[in-house]
Amino acid sequence: MQLDHITTPFGRRTMTYAMLADQMTAAEIDEDACADKWKIYQALCEARPRLGITDRALAVLSALISFYPKSELSAGDSLIVFPSNAQLSRRANGMAEQTIRRHLAVLVSAGLLTRKDSANGKRFARRGRAGEIDEAFGFSLKPLLARAGEIAQLAAEVEAERLHMRRMKERLTICRRDVLKLIETALEEGAAGDWLAAQDEYRAIFADYPRKPALEMVSAALEAIEFLRENIVNQLENQLKTTKPSGNAPENERHKQNSNPDSPVESELRLEKSEGENPQSIEHTNEEPAVREIKSTAVGMGQGGMAGQNRARGESLAGVGQKPFPLGMVLSACRGISDYGPGGAISSWRDLMGAAVVVRSMLGVSPSAYEEACAVFGPENAATIIACILERAGHINSAGGYLRDLTSRAERGEFSLGPMLMAQIRANGPGERRAG
Repeated sequence: MQLDHITTPFGRRTMTYAMLADQMTAAEIDEDACADKWKIYQALCEARPRLGITDRALAVLSALISFYPKSELSAGDSLIVFPSNAQLSRRANGMAEQTIRRHLAVLVSAGLLTRKDSANGKRFARRGRAGEIDEAFGFSLKPLLARAGEIAQLAAEVEAERLHMRRMKERLTICRRDVLKLIETALEEGAAGDWLAAQDEYRAIFADYPRKPALEMVSAALEAIEFLRENIVNQLENQLKTTKPSGNAPENERHKQNSNPDSPVESELRLEKSEGENPQSIEHTNEEPAVREIKSTAVGMGQGGMAGQNRARGESLAGVGQKPFPLGMVLSACRGISDYGPGGAISSWRDLMGAAVVVRSMLGVSPSAYEEACAVFGPENAATIIACILERAGHINSAGGYLRDLTSRAERGEFSLGPMLMAQIRANGPGERRAG
């Protein structure tokens, strides 16, 4: 590194370590390095959010590099352009000179340009007898060439994030449509279940959803809505299975015609064997086979259908037997529980349930209240509720009484864990998840 490669700014502009580092980096590029200036500019437009520059600053940079006569930036050339502010204004669509000076300072601060000021601060070039440029004072484009690879990498990352965000939003839109239409269908068909609670959970997920959400908020909303959709689909599938007649021959008593019509004894023995646990149907052996099948099917549907409706009536989307929420979503909502895990971190449901036992004792929740919650919610969801109570411990007078109240409300189908988690995620704000 030689001192003649270092220049300081003219006038009251100060020299910084960052400007010094940019000049040293630009001086150390390979002599054979070259890159298309407009491809670098296109990559800069993509990577703009990562570099902290505005679109107006990029417009000034586009006007500036247009004064470089070649299409490729080569390390063997001086790479210095020296247009006046008036010339830059004309190529920047009439931008005011004060605005141009401000954006030039931004580009220098971002490390995309370096200044090579003359003694009086003017931009000009000295030419030799043959017309070639011997020395020029203005702005050097060498930092663009030196950082071409870095700029391309940043542009690729921004494009990948944009594509990922678009796909996440598409999945979220599809899930929202599915949930709304499935709930609407369940209400119209009169399916058993607390579908109004499912609607409330849906509204809670998108209560504070902004118009332009960040990736973290889209991911959290997608996890929650996918979980809700899965619960709705599972409940509807269970109801369809309980109301749909079985295809097994012993239950429907399908008639099996004997190839030997002269053997009635064999037919009756086979009927008794197939009926097994339903001795009442033996009384109908003299009836026509089709009549026996219709009656037995009606009895089976009546018994199985009533049992399925009773089971569905006792279970709602928010209560008994609910599948646990994703561990990452729980840890994103309840960050304090990780401090009580093994080594101060939680990487599995086993770690979370162990930490919940410790927190349960610390909060004064009785073992019987926690066991009752585990029986109603399941051990994973009970541990999740303990983690949520820990987050709001300062606002809850009796953690044990609060847990018993939630348990009794869940048994009545009046409580859903999803809105509680989403409210806690919104209260925490965007942040990194602590799932292992």
